[in-house]
Amino acid sequence: MTPDLESRLRDLGEFIRDQRRTARLSLRKLSELAGISNPYLSQIERGLRKPSAEILQAIARALRISSETLYVRAGFLEERETDEDLVVGDILRDRTITEGQKQALVEIYRSFQREQAEEEEEDGSPQADSG
Repeated sequence: MTPDLESRLRDLGEFIRDQRRTARLSLRKLSELAGISNPYLSQIERGLRKPSAEILQAIARALRISSETLYVRAGFLEERETDEDLVVGDILRDRTITEGQKQALVEIYRSFQREQAEEEEEDGSPQADSG
């Protein structure tokens, strides 16, 4: 493994462990919810294994967090840099709020965007500053 990959896997494992602890789940319970073995999850958390996208999706589902967050941390996806992505990224990186609160904020933000887009379609002109 390259040093960059080792570092990324360590960071991913630490993030998963932090999320598991925040959710107050034991290693055994998370492995059960995700449908993977306890030893394999332990190795992922310690940065010793590179999980597949399917395993990350199962872990994200069990933790009730965005799969995309884990994909970016694992290097499967590049972090996007549009205005929307910057806002969503800032929300997802905030360590002062829970994952549930992050997901609620992201959903509210996206609903505002959809609402604005619908208004613009009806009126035929942008109204971003009307709020």
